[in-house]
Amino acid sequence: MRWNLPNILTLLRLLAAPGLAVMFLYFSRPYADWYALVLFVGAAATDWFDGYLARAWKQETKMGAMLDPIADKAMVVIALMILVGYAAEHWTPWLVLPATVILFREVFVSGLREYLGDTAGTLKVTKLAKWKTTAQMIAIATLFSQGIFEHHLVMKSWGMDEALLQQVLNGETEDLYGLRLMYDGMVWSGRLGLWLLWIAAALTLITGADYLRKALPHLRETR
Repeated sequence: MRWNLPNILTLLRLLAAPGLAVMFLYFSRPYADWYALVLFVGAAATDWFDGYLARAWKQETKMGAMLDPIADKAMVVIALMILVGYAAEHWTPWLVLPATVILFREVFVSGLREYLGDTAGTLKVTKLAKWKTTAQMIAIATLFSQGIFEHHLVMKSWGMDEALLQQVLNGETEDLYGLRLMYDGMVWSGRLGLWLLWIAAALTLITGADYLRKALPHLRETR
């Protein structure tokens, strides 16, 4: 195994994936959301840098090619588990359904690759699959930011009468703590994150179907 900078960046991204869950284990919210967002965005950025540097410096290796998709999947799967888990208190199928589609596709394609073995090279990563990964990363980062807005809103309005809070949000009372800004940030980051997650789920279905089509010739029974 060759330990160059691109491979180290990929390995760090892989290690950052379980680190997302650790943030929520050791820190209270919204600090856990902040740390998870920074960690996730930083790790996602390495997804572009490690590939770019490996190609620019001609340091592409088998280990890097193996670790890169694993790190991407680990980041997405663990982040979705966290988001769905913390959304349980206000359960919504609009988050659970696209997350389920994405997780199912990752398991399905991984199973196909494992079964095909040496012929798994037929399931090469396409440009559309890269767009899918990008949409997933942006959607997850946006949904993490929703948690930040939500918990800052709760902290700033703690102990405030519900009627007074509604007046502040409606612009009927002076907003001394920026509650309206935090409320709008919570609402729109949630909506944008869900829209992007549904787009990612649609791309997930398309790329999954394409991988299945390419794998079918290798799955036919011989007589």
